[in-house]
Amino acid sequence: MKRVLLKLSGEALAGDKKTGFDEATCIGVAKQVKTLVDEGYQIAVVTGGGNFWRGRTSETIDRTKADQIGMLATVMNCIYVSDIFRHVGMKTEIFTPFVCGAFTSLFSKDAALAALNEKKVIFFAGGTGHPYFSTDTGAVLRAIEIEADAMLLAKAIDGIYDSDPKVNPDAKKYDEITIQDVIDQKLAAVDMTASILCMENKMPMLVFGLNEKNSIVETMSGTFTGTKVTV
Repeated sequence: MKRVLLKLSGEALAGDKKTGFDEATCIGVAKQVKTLVDEGYQIAVVTGGGNFWRGRTSETIDRTKADQIGMLATVMNCIYVSDIFRHVGMKTEIFTPFVCGAFTSLFSKDAALAALNEKKVIFFAGGTGHPYFSTDTGAVLRAIEIEADAMLLAKAIDGIYDSDPKVNPDAKKYDEITIQDVIDQKLAAVDMTASILCMENKMPMLVFGLNEKNSIVETMSGTFTGTKVTV
């Protein structure tokens, strides 16, 4: 693999705090990514927004408005994490599908690829720019657009299970599973729209726990202990 898209869950960025940012966690992620960049890998990053807001957090306000708040949560996350990456010595650029003034650059494939070739870590914030699409779907879409070799999903749990391990202590973890089986069994690796996009565009996924020691680097080296989703 040469070019990958790393999807960071918002909850994982919050660490044990469960909300906001855990700076030590974010610095740890940044140091791992710098190791990969120094080795010549091209890295794109998408963050979720669950450490601030989820699209269905409120049952009172309109779903479209709720999703727009979620998009802005991912912009905040990317601004923060991007600056942490700069702190440890990387160049970065943030892209959004809508204009955010001077905060971000407007996404285009050409601009994103140019930034990668300049050895920048690029961040895709704001999802697809439309309601009813999750950050998972936005991440898969961008991975396909930039022709990434794979998606790396760094989550708060360490892989894909046949049921929710938080609820079922006997849940079985998969070492490897096809994207078709993920869809057929409705497993919660990514949402259904994202899963179908992966299947149709043959985008493999590597799902692992962000809080596992050196998990991002080990995933890229092929020694990870998460779940490989094949196409």
